Amino acid sequence: MAHIIVVGNEKGGSGKSTTSMHVATALARMGHRVAALDLDIRQRSFGRYLENRAHFTQKQELDLATPTLGRIDAQSPNDTDPLSRAMEDLDPDHDFILIDCPGSHTKLAQMAHMLADTLITPLNDSFIDFDLLARMAPDGKVLGPSIYAEMVWSARQGRLAAGAGPIDWIVLRNRLGSQQMHNKRKVGSALSELSKRIGFRVAPGFAERVIFRELFPRGLTLLDLKDIGTESLSMSNIAARQELRELITTLSLPGVSVTF
Repeated sequence: MAHIIVVGNEKGGSGKSTTSMHVATALARMGHRVAALDLDIRQRSFGRYLENRAHFTQKQELDLATPTLGRIDAQSPNDTDPLSRAMEDLDPDHDFILIDCPGSHTKLAQMAHMLADTLITPLNDSFIDFDLLARMAPDGKVLGPSIYAEMVWSARQGRLAAGAGPIDWIVLRNRLGSQQMHNKRKVGSALSELSKRIGFRVAPGFAERVIFRELFPRGLTLLDLKDIGTESLSMSNIAARQELRELITTLSLPGVSVTF
């Protein structure tokens, strides 16, 4: 059976699509068979990213490893489970299926979380995003889980009832900046405390970089730059590749050995 990776967070702008694209494409470039699903039916940032990649590689006559983009199609207005049908179509031919969830609570997103073997939750490094995981008192004390953490707990209970394995939950600290060190330490401390209470691992994600905005129109990732003729990488690009390498290593996915 394919290993299912879900990228989820009930808040937009946290870097879900960028994370999804780089993880899925990195696995494909390392020789794994990867499928992708975008559950954000309206915005489709992840799906458009992959479509941009297909168009660019075809136009430039490039052969770049690319995940298979699946489809979520409801067969009727009363069809409440198009996700299971899509997963059944993709599962036999792929090692990994990566599902990008919308930045809101939907039925499909809730179902996807119950399917997750690995759950990646990108967060901007701020207490605004932290509030999705836990409620915090004005004095900085963590009071208890908030709406998104409760949804993950419900997904874990559903998997337990179904006899499925546990969810390996990784909270990704995106857009870590060199400034505001005091706030960074406070967020880090709060995440460390919360991780022990509700069961997730904390990992550093991607810093804020212009390159990510420039890659989207062509459907490219950091790992593709040399393939399109970029002879020398900037220090920022090299640092970003290292961030991706550390992320893939931290995920500890089955059968994956980082080779870039």
